[in-house]
Amino acid sequence: MEARAQAKMVRISSRKVKLVIDLVRGKSVGEALAILRLTPKAASPVVEKVIMSAIANAEHNYNMDTEKLFVKEIYVGEGPTLKRFRPRAQGRATQILKRTSHITAVVSEKE
Repeated sequence: MEARAQAKMVRISSRKVKLVIDLVRGKSVGEALAILRLTPKAASPVVEKVIMSAIANAEHNYNMDTEKLFVKEIYVGEGPTLKRFRPRAQGRATQILKRTSHITAVVSEKE
C-alpha cells in the first residue's frame, strides 16, 4: 500500500528540483525531512511540503504508521513554460523561458 502527493505548476525548473529529490529518494520520511530542512536550495521547502502531504495522505486515508514510512518514489516532470520577452539593443527582443515543474512523491510502509 502506498500514498502519493503532487505539487503541480511549481515555479522552479525541474533541473533544480532534481538535485534536491535525489538526496531523499529511498530514505525514511524522518531522515528525508531532516535533510530537506538543512539543504540550502530553493526547491527544498517545496519538496518538503510535497512529502509532508504524502505523509498526511498515508496517515488519514490509509491508516499507515508514520514511523514506518519511507520515500518509495519521488520524481519531477516538466510543466508548461511561461514565455516572456525582454527588450534588447537596437530594437530587438529576446525570449525568457520561465519554467515550471510537477513534483510527485510516493511514500510506503516498510515491511
